[in-house]
Amino acid sequence: MAAFRQRKAQRLARADASRKGGLDERAAPVVRLLNGRARFCTTSSCSGRLVLAQGGAADTNSCEIQKKNCTWLMVTHETCTKDDVMTALEKATGDVVLKFEPFVLHVLCQELQDAQLLHSVAINSGFRNSGITVGRGGKIMMAVRSTHCLEVPLSHKGKLMVSEEYIEFLIHVANRKMEENTRRIDRFYKCLEVALKTAISANNSPSEEMENRSVYIHRRKRKTIQEQDAHTSLKDHNEELEPEDDTESNLAIFAEIMI
Repeated sequence: MAAFRQRKAQRLARADASRKGGLDERAAPVVRLLNGRARFCTTSSCSGRLVLAQGGAADTNSCEIQKKNCTWLMVTHETCTKDDVMTALEKATGDVVLKFEPFVLHVLCQELQDAQLLHSVAINSGFRNSGITVGRGGKIMMAVRSTHCLEVPLSHKGKLMVSEEYIEFLIHVANRKMEENTRRIDRFYKCLEVALKTAISANNSPSEEMENRSVYIHRRKRKTIQEQDAHTSLKDHNEELEPEDDTESNLAIFAEIMI
């Protein structure tokens, strides 16, 4: 515990190294909620953004691969308009890609059961690409991630390769993704508050903690089997189902984990 407290203190004392130099407004409540608990420490976050990213004029690699040669012609954490994009594209001299990147959050956790709790909250809030990693030194990291990204090339060597009508369509799609992203963040925050309160009220013995971990693993296996069966019966249904915004039903899962 002492080692985790020291690591957290050092992490939170560091200057923000992001381009923005501070927390995104929409991500701030979640970050503060977690950092206000002794067992968690956030290491990075982004509330979700729309980006026009440009690589070098002669660069055939993506900006994701060669970030040093990448320039942001436009970035916003809100919805945008076609005029915003067209104005930014006037500055294009290389290969430009329109990207929507959803909410992402990395959290250092004191123990595995803390990461498991966050993982359950994230999955039930719609962040289905979330996961837990354990480093060689025992560092436990929980990543909150989603799958509803967007990445479309718009220009090559400064020349626009698509019509304005298509750009308008892309902006409509990207804005809908941003709106859904906002709903998921709100849902995550509400469910996280409930889960943390439940965890605080639970006073587990060491034997109960081991039992809770077994319950968690059993529930994840059972859910995986149910999802596979559902996928088989609904293989022609291509649209992702949205999780219900039902804090009360999610509370039952958290209670089984922590009590």
